[in-house]
Amino acid sequence: MKFGYARVSTQDQSLSLQLDALAHYGVDQIFEEKESGKMKNRPQLDELLKVLRKDDTVIVYKLDRISRSTKHLIELMEYFESKEIHFVSIQDKIDTTTAMGRFFFRMLASIAELERDIISERTKDGLTAARARGRNGGRPKVDLKKRELAIKMYESKDYSLSQIKTATGIGATTLYRYLEKKKISSKEL
Repeated sequence: MKFGYARVSTQDQSLSLQLDALAHYGVDQIFEEKESGKMKNRPQLDELLKVLRKDDTVIVYKLDRISRSTKHLIELMEYFESKEIHFVSIQDKIDTTTAMGRFFFRMLASIAELERDIISERTKDGLTAARARGRNGGRPKVDLKKRELAIKMYESKDYSLSQIKTATGIGATTLYRYLEKKKISSKEL
């Protein structure tokens, strides 16, 4: 079967152009969505993905109608390829039922992988350079006196967590972590 997917970002925008192009392409069923492409939760796209079977074809007017990012597009294409589902983007002239269409998406996947690797290398290099200058990542250490005060306040049961945070600057999650460490170290003694 041929499934169309049409999306606009706001309720005020019209799907007409996309619907006409999909109808002209001969789709059997169209999934329509009026949601921002940045939204992770797109019910109609999720519904489309549920009904797809081997040898079905997903057709969109343009690539940016189905994916919210290059990464998302690659994930969708990998999903389609693993399920043997074809993909067509009318305006971008991409058709994975052809050898050139499949080649294009393999190239796109390779470029995305390269981009991820470059970002990872830059991050590692940046962290190494920061450490060489004496900077360590992560949150700053909490002053020992403030930590001890927070624990005493908590153990006294006279103060609420918000009062402890106001007095010491230590939030509940951090305080509980310190209490857990204290419990473990007191067991070791």
